[in-house]
Amino acid sequence: MNAGKPEHLQTSELPMADKTRQFLWLGRIGYFGLFALIPLWLLWLAPPSLGNPMVLLLLLWLPLWFPLPGILKGEPYTFAWANFIVMIYFIHSLTNLWVAAGLYFWLSVLELVLALMMFFGCTYYARFRGQELGRKIPRLKDDPRP
Repeated sequence: MNAGKPEHLQTSELPMADKTRQFLWLGRIGYFGLFALIPLWLLWLAPPSLGNPMVLLLLLWLPLWFPLPGILKGEPYTFAWANFIVMIYFIHSLTNLWVAAGLYFWLSVLELVLALMMFFGCTYYARFRGQELGRKIPRLKDDPRP
């Protein structure tokens, strides 16, 4: 047993469909792209002119550290809740696209593309891998609670 999960539900031991593997890699590429882009952007490529770049780095980079273990292990549950985190970068990129020009604009385009890759990859990986593992969210009408 691993972390209280029955043997037949081990994430890494069950075969993964090609479609599921593609979404796993799409989500990981988006995730690690954002993970690398944020510090590069804020510390070297285009540091902010107002405020402390280290504070902004802390605010934008810290949330990406939370799902790292589950992303590396391929845990569907982590991929599902990581979508809440990716919304930070989606909003950040859209805001910058609205007001920025030059390098900031193109960095925002890259951030948006990576955020969308992570969002779609994480969403569909969590869905398909969860189905492969027999994990699913019960329908409201099937809920035994009154």
